[in-house]
Amino acid sequence: MIPVQSAFSLKGFAMLLRLVAVVFSSVATILSMLLPLIFYYQVSWLTLLGTTSVLLVGAILIHGVLTHVLNDIADHQSGTDQYSPGILSGGSRVIQTNAMTVTMLKQLGTLMSVFLIFMAFLFTVFGYLEFAILTLVGIWGAVSYSLKPFQFAYIPFIGEWFSLFPTMLAIAIALPWIMLESIPAWAWQNALVNAVWCMAWVMFHHIPDRHADQKAKPMKRTSVVWAVERMGTKGAKFPVLLYFMIVGLLFIWIACTRPVAAIGVGIILVYAIWIVLRVNGENVEELTAVEKRLLCLALAIAIWLGIFL
Repeated sequence: MIPVQSAFSLKGFAMLLRLVAVVFSSVATILSMLLPLIFYYQVSWLTLLGTTSVLLVGAILIHGVLTHVLNDIADHQSGTDQYSPGILSGGSRVIQTNAMTVTMLKQLGTLMSVFLIFMAFLFTVFGYLEFAILTLVGIWGAVSYSLKPFQFAYIPFIGEWFSLFPTMLAIAIALPWIMLESIPAWAWQNALVNAVWCMAWVMFHHIPDRHADQKAKPMKRTSVVWAVERMGTKGAKFPVLLYFMIVGLLFIWIACTRPVAAIGVGIILVYAIWIVLRVNGENVEELTAVEKRLLCLALAIAIWLGIFL
């Protein structure tokens, strides 16, 4: 028996937001920039509070709502979410559980897009150009990742570098960019580490979905699927480890000026690589458990970098 499609509900909206992903990526990145401004700089607390609040709301609206809405629609249409065995992966599941319909998601996506573009316009008119640029970059990331003619999520490495990375980097440098006269080296270091770590986590997120992505029409050829096609089953971990290697290179840069911060990054990175190498790539429950650890490590590394300049 097919369940009756539900009307709009707070439960369905909460499922769609996937706040866990938002908190351990976008919010963690903002926190990594907020802590240095609190501990090491003399800035207006009122301005800092207001700016941080705007960024948090923007992260929820762009990452939690628009990005997830568009991704759910695209992955439902291609079929990959229907095949996904994932617990944390496979979309928000609002369509599959009849918590929200595709029509509702399309309406919500349209309204959110119009609202965000309008906000970018208002930011520009009232002289808040930084906020306008950040909003447009966020919209670009959400749209280019899931919607045609771009649909970069379906192209290996392009989705990470042309959609995810610009969005994460933008929100990462936002606070020091707005609050300080220039963006200091520590801000670029924190931003790059957090952005690349997020990319590594997203690639791990795709591992349990690789078989479903291969069945999708069009095929969702993520970096994980691409690596499996060329290296076999063991290649599924290659994109994750590749991005961790980039974090390792950034570690060398950080160590030159911030040895304590670098030590923390190094310890967390070694542990992350170790648990990824050990995990059984065919066991969804085990993959989910490791993914939760990587989320916690993302928050830990953001806080560590934020405390130790």
